[in-house]
Amino acid sequence: MTLKTDRLILRHWREADAQPFAAINANPVAMRYMPVTFGLEVTRRLIRQFEEHFHAHGFGVWAVEAPGVAPFIGFLGLQHVGFEAHFTPAVEVGWRLSPAHWGKGYATEAAKAALRFGFENLNLDQIVAFTVPANKPSWSVMERIGMTRDPKEDFDHPRLPEGDPLRRHVLYRKTCARPVAA
Repeated sequence: MTLKTDRLILRHWREADAQPFAAINANPVAMRYMPVTFGLEVTRRLIRQFEEHFHAHGFGVWAVEAPGVAPFIGFLGLQHVGFEAHFTPAVEVGWRLSPAHWGKGYATEAAKAALRFGFENLNLDQIVAFTVPANKPSWSVMERIGMTRDPKEDFDHPRLPEGDPLRRHVLYRKTCARPVAA
């Protein structure tokens, strides 16, 4: 499954994506709201997990290409939330782009395509997104794609220990607005 927007292609992963993706994952600026940075070996495992999710569920996290700009700028996609919380089970939209491609509207453009795919092709009723409170750029994308936040639903990420400065997360949701049958 490949999605196309005006400027982007969301596609399955290629071997050539591993190195530039590892560079993003090792970049302290790109990963400042993540618990750790990591290199090529962990990146390859993550790509395998993304592809396994596609195989198991028919959707997942795409590699993002900007034709005429770069063959790989990061990832964006839909996946099942992999932990238990008050809002699970759920499907989340998530992204990570190279800092060289921030501020160009790519995350918003790709996320809108992913939401449309989730609601129209997967018949999802709701899609969530979450991040740490300090990650205002991601909040902005979530709001631009029509997601809303209820601060009462913010949560502590169960995979991070108490006292970790990244443990607290804000939760955004978007619900499908399907037409009511007459």
